[in-house]
Amino acid sequence: QVQLVESGGGLVQPGGSLRLSCQASGVTFTLTAMSWYRQAPGKERELVATITSTGGSTNYADSVKGRFTISRDNAKNTLYLQMTSLKPEDAAVYYCNAKSSWYAADFWGQGTQVTVSS
Repeated sequence: QVQLVESGGGLVQPGGSLRLSCQASGVTFTLTAMSWYRQAPGKERELVATITSTGGSTNYADSVKGRFTISRDNAKNTLYLQMTSLKPEDAAVYYCNAKSSWYAADFWGQGTQVTVSS
């Protein structure tokens, strides 16, 4: 199995920055693509960004392109999301997601709250 623990969320003013981290443990050598999702109150969970196993390719939701950067450090088994120029509409619970070559189902973290408010 794989366990994912997010951290780094908090309250930030509009225009500010935050860096989220997702620490993976377990059979981390089986991890392939990893992603960040978010879910705001009353809305469906949406994909924010995805990164391949080696970090060689990334994809972003249109709403965060140019502002968010996803990265991973496989030596540390950690996924990151650098968020800049934050907007109130970025406020949500952010979830780490990982796919594994051993398991059919995705793995999820418990989420970390990001609040953007003045």
